Amino acid sequence: MVFQPQLKILINRDEIAQAVDRLACEIKRDYRDKEPLLVGILRGSFVFMADLIRRLDLPLELDFIRLCSYGAARESSGQVRVVQGLKAPMRGRDVRVVEDIVDTGITISFLLDYLKRRRPASLKLCALTDKPSRRRVSVSIDYLGFTVPGEFIVGYGLDCAQRFRYLPDIYVLED
Repeated sequence: MVFQPQLKILINRDEIAQAVDRLACEIKRDYRDKEPLLVGILRGSFVFMADLIRRLDLPLELDFIRLCSYGAARESSGQVRVVQGLKAPMRGRDVRVVEDIVDTGITISFLLDYLKRRRPASLKLCALTDKPSRRRVSVSIDYLGFTVPGEFIVGYGLDCAQRFRYLPDIYVLED
């Protein structure tokens, strides 16, 4: 018998679309005359990032980095490692990190420190969701879609052991 967890909708696709529109407007306002480099964190950010760049309507460059701290677990191991590095040069560039969720802050803090060493002109974070109740490392989010409760969420790119990314809404994964 296959385990079927319960999913309870938290943020529907219309609310997500409105948040993505709002975030794109904020970023366009701040980078109208610039060509930012957007860095997506694989794998979770790809759905959000794809929708975001379609709404930005400004010249930009994309790159992706893949980090690992969870594996198949629901809790971060606390140890972050780079699985796939960046290709684009960063020095002197306006870099915007695009993330699906800021949870404990461990992974994103690691990445921001990693990117700062590459000397960008500016470095800002755009996150679809923030789960401050689980924060272990302080993180400043410059562009934020939603603050979410401390429960495990899936959908719209967010996963649990690679499952549920395809869902168009964001759900709480209940045991």
